Amino acid sequence: MYTQHINYGNHLDNAALLGLVSEARMQFFESLGFTEADTEGAGIIVADAAVQYKSEAFRGEVLVVEYAVGDFSRVGCDLIYRLSEKITGREVARGKTGIVFFNYAQRETVPVPQGFLRATQSGA
Repeated sequence: MYTQHINYGNHLDNAALLGLVSEARMQFFESLGFTEADTEGAGIIVADAAVQYKSEAFRGEVLVVEYAVGDFSRVGCDLIYRLSEKITGREVARGKTGIVFFNYAQRETVPVPQGFLRATQSGA
């Protein structure tokens, strides 16, 4: 983590944590062959977010973000994540981000793209 991730309590700032999770989400989509702006023609919108802090994280620590996908609906799903400190494995936080797939040109939700569904259910 960098200095800008730290708050007055000298540990990971809650807003910075969501930024780290967002970056990891982008990388997760790319690992599946998609982007957040183009998953078989659909973009995503973050519908909700929840986080549960488990321990402090400090400047200089390396955090690992693990993602899983679940609770599919017709137009979205939950992205479940866990942050841990790389060397010790200490859990720092866990949470979930609810996303919906969206056609930005038409300004409407669209069904979960089949390629995304296949990729996340096959353990890609």
